[in-house]
Amino acid sequence: MKKALIVGGGMAGCAAAHQLHLLGGWEVTIVEKAPFLGAGVRTQWYGGHPYTFGPRHFLTQNEAVYQYMNDIVPLRSVAEHEFLTYVEPDNAFYHYPLNMEEIKTMPDEGQVMKELDACQRIEGAKNARNLEDYWIASIGRTLYSKVIEGYNKKMWQVEDNREIDTFNWSPKGATIKEGSFACWDGVHSCYPYAPDGYNRYFDIATQGVQHLMLNTVIERFDIENKAVVIDGEKRRFDVIVSTISPDILMNGCYGELPFIGRDFHKLVFPVEEVFPPNVYFLYYANDEKFTRMVEYKRFTRHKSPTTLIGLEIPSHNGKFYPLPFQSEIERAEKYFRDMPEGVFSMGRAGTYRYAIDIDDCIEQAMEIAVVLKQGGQEHPVPVAKWREIDVFSQKDR
Repeated sequence: MKKALIVGGGMAGCAAAHQLHLLGGWEVTIVEKAPFLGAGVRTQWYGGHPYTFGPRHFLTQNEAVYQYMNDIVPLRSVAEHEFLTYVEPDNAFYHYPLNMEEIKTMPDEGQVMKELDACQRIEGAKNARNLEDYWIASIGRTLYSKVIEGYNKKMWQVEDNREIDTFNWSPKGATIKEGSFACWDGVHSCYPYAPDGYNRYFDIATQGVQHLMLNTVIERFDIENKAVVIDGEKRRFDVIVSTISPDILMNGCYGELPFIGRDFHKLVFPVEEVFPPNVYFLYYANDEKFTRMVEYKRFTRHKSPTTLIGLEIPSHNGKFYPLPFQSEIERAEKYFRDMPEGVFSMGRAGTYRYAIDIDDCIEQAMEIAVVLKQGGQEHPVPVAKWREIDVFSQKDR
């Protein structure tokens, strides 16, 4: 049997392990530094409530990916879920995506409508050079100032959104809806029925793994020879699937790739519910330190006289979100170009791409299986084009 090493036992690593098992003919080793599989997608418990590190709903347009996960972990539709953003100058909550019905209630509706009309006539977003240019050209300066400017400065830890010079992860065109306030239309938006969420998936996906090494750190990478050092012993493989940042995998030869981290706080309230019906997320676009809150009951349907709220504060603790700066994306591309045959890089960190979620990890793992069967590879593993129109605002917002 050929030998495969999977670096990281989160959702991406487990998905890769399962696809190799289904492909057959592989002796698989997973190395994970944590004492458990699943990383932030694994369900934990606090105050009698199930939760994950940040909300982890399942979102996809790929029918094959949806059926794959639903067969292993039955999924419940949460398509009704809504986002609300608090805008302090208006002392009001507005839905996101922005809805025309609520725009008509804004105190400066006249100015907003005037700017929206100018945006539609000028189509200036086509010539945008940075995130601020893009959003002002799409929805006007007033709406940008209300719901986009402050949030992105917090999210990406920048002083000026003009520093953010890529925005293909932002929505194409003005995100102004009419009618339904639900965030997602035309996609599978789901969450597992099971109280422990996706945990069953991690068990099933890795049941064919011959060597599961938890609480283990790789001491050195020799990627050119598809080898690593663990506990002082050098081990060679036919294929390496990495889900960690490519600069770590490649020993930082082009410098460190920066990420934004996240401080996560859990708050139990002595009431059954805090958020309004159908509202799963609250976002804060002002000068608060935190960006969003999630009420986990909305996803899990957990029954309790109390409720659990997760509060997130962007920080430099951890490597969670690759920075959307062109210079860093180009740095990542250098690492990808240097990866030898038989080395795959996948997942959000491994792809160094913000808009990678659970479904993308599965899709990438499926692609690896196809590539291995046919021969050849790509760096990073590609994902469906629909993800390129994804939104910080609809995914992390």
